[in-house]
Amino acid sequence: MPDEEQAEVGPRVQLFRRRAGLSQEAAASRAGVSTRALRDIERGRVRRPRPHTLRSLAEALELSGEELADLLTAAARTGSPRDTGRPRLLILGPLTLRRGRTPVPVTSPMLRRLLGLLALKHPEPATQQEITDVLWPSGPPHSHPSLIHTYVSQVRRLLEPCGPRTDPPPTVVRTPTGYRLEASRSQIDLGHFDELLAQAERLRGASDPETVYASLAQALRCWRGPVLADADPVLRRHPASVAADERRVRAALLYADTALSLRRPEEAVPVLGDLVAAEPLHEGLHARLILALAACGEQAAALDVFGRLRDRLDEELGVEPGPEVRAAHLRVLRRQLPRAQRLDDTARAARTVGAGPVPAQLPAVTDTYAGRRHEMRVLDGLVHADPARRSHLAVVVGAPGIGKTALTTHWAHARREHFADGQLFVDLRGHSRLPALRPGDVLAQFLRALGTPPDELPEDEDEAAALYRTLLADRRLLIVLDNARDAEQVRPLIPGARGCAVVITSRSELSGLVSSDGARRIALDVLDPDEACRLLGGIVGACNVAAEDDAARRLVALCGGLPLAIRIAGANLVARNARIADHTAELAGEGILDRLHIEGDRRSAVRSAFDLSYRVLPAGARRMFRLLGLIPGKEFTTEDAAALADSAPAVVVGLLTILADAHLVRQRAVGRYELDVLLRSYARELLRSDGEQDHGQGGQRPDFGPGHRSGEGPDSGPDRGLDNCSGSSVLSAGSCG
Repeated sequence: MPDEEQAEVGPRVQLFRRRAGLSQEAAASRAGVSTRALRDIERGRVRRPRPHTLRSLAEALELSGEELADLLTAAARTGSPRDTGRPRLLILGPLTLRRGRTPVPVTSPMLRRLLGLLALKHPEPATQQEITDVLWPSGPPHSHPSLIHTYVSQVRRLLEPCGPRTDPPPTVVRTPTGYRLEASRSQIDLGHFDELLAQAERLRGASDPETVYASLAQALRCWRGPVLADADPVLRRHPASVAADERRVRAALLYADTALSLRRPEEAVPVLGDLVAAEPLHEGLHARLILALAACGEQAAALDVFGRLRDRLDEELGVEPGPEVRAAHLRVLRRQLPRAQRLDDTARAARTVGAGPVPAQLPAVTDTYAGRRHEMRVLDGLVHADPARRSHLAVVVGAPGIGKTALTTHWAHARREHFADGQLFVDLRGHSRLPALRPGDVLAQFLRALGTPPDELPEDEDEAAALYRTLLADRRLLIVLDNARDAEQVRPLIPGARGCAVVITSRSELSGLVSSDGARRIALDVLDPDEACRLLGGIVGACNVAAEDDAARRLVALCGGLPLAIRIAGANLVARNARIADHTAELAGEGILDRLHIEGDRRSAVRSAFDLSYRVLPAGARRMFRLLGLIPGKEFTTEDAAALADSAPAVVVGLLTILADAHLVRQRAVGRYELDVLLRSYARELLRSDGEQDHGQGGQRPDFGPGHRSGEGPDSGPDRGLDNCSGSSVLSAGSCG
């Protein structure tokens, strides 16, 4: 925990904000910083805020000069975040050094090799010769002894100072034969795994298989992939690395045997499936996977595993499967298998911390859903019959109003039978007028839904996440995390159990979940004209759409194929009992966003949906978006945007990347983008309201080339009522707005 002096900046800022009667969102907006940045400062994640940030906050919170001086002094006294956090070295997968939750970059290949070798050998020393062979596989240079000394010194600097001051920091010490990593076993994931495996093997003969099973499950969760998965072959083939992989297999075999004896074969299937992919010729793993699949009622999948192994052994080794695999195959054919334990609702509830109903939190589904068949098939990967092909995490991303929540809710209701243990749902408010939910608050909400008594809810977020993962370890639940802000908001809410499926919706790309967590990404586009007309027909009646087919197609074109806009237009048609052609004529022309709303329902307005994404953009990206409203057609290039902004292409590329990540523009190819019809209207509206316009140098509209013509799109045409900011670029510090 940080000491009092280090923690004082955040609480002071929070105190001043509350004194001013402002929410985090309002205070951040006044100060010109992001809500996330202010939240991180108040929670102590940013321990040394920049002076200009504090001055902006002081102005927004109306602090006195003396109060600002105190804040600046407290920030200057605050220690570096390098001094906090317990260090952990992770090698069961890609090599990762963490200090608390913060990754420590280790970019040098030589340091990664040395650190990986020392962790592999821990607690034994690595000899001088071993270090030399790993660092220079093709032969060492003449100066290698002094280079080793240099690299050891650099590793020491990476490791310290770290951890609470009461803990001895890990370091590298010299031994008579080489060097040794001096650290506790719990600071290295391989050491922690070995302790848990040894504990399970000691208790194997005891009368409590549940304890053995729990230790093995925890041990196997330490693994994120093969040992040092991203290291050079010389390290991955090191005897210590090979021995560690063998211990993983040993733990998995014992885990599978224990799971079968406890009649929980479904829990062994994902573990065995992962290892069979890494050890494609290991017959013991295949035999247990065959038995576990068959015990789950998946005989066809079990026989397929046997057939693929038999073919692989014949092709690569020219041998037949051994007696263990043949015996498992025979048991499947004879149906001599332990059945998976079938729990009724009462038994399931009893296995929670506190008895309670199975959660069923999905919001109501609409009857007017249309389209998205391909996306529904991708989501079906979460319930695939073959565990080896079953995914457990999907992210649905897209522009505001594109239908992310509608798709997810529609699919979730259609596949409820696959999640007999329940469905959890939460609106994370990542893009909302209300403050975004913290992971700790959501964990408390989910734990209560899973039966945890309120007085037993952990106060610490890490402890709550651990209890959450424990409760879901042997369940089949669907978790829907709607309207996520970023990856960090949802990571603590993703359970470790492969039996659970998680669907996340967001206006952001969430690329980190795809790269680091293996999520399937589903990007939604606007509806094509046929799908859009079917959606409109579900609201106003298919017969009415068929009777006015041309007018209906003009209407959905005016709505840009955006589901939210089509639903609002359809609802207004029904409310007014109007003809489609008449309502289409009302919507056409300038100010379409003024008419795409439902009276008395602030959430049912296209402009409101766009506002929530626009207002969280950085200032430069907001200005760039406003200027894009001047582009006459749907498509534009980086060069077009640069000419419009009178700015360097490299700067504009960065701004367009921010807009694309927020799904306010769409990148179709390198250097080519699209701005949808309604978003272009919204950008022009913002430009008019701010009184900003920049037609390039000399006040002339930039030449967008032959691909851009006036008259493209329903709201194209000359811009009216735009005041010219003469002689200035809207991206410059001195621009108007």
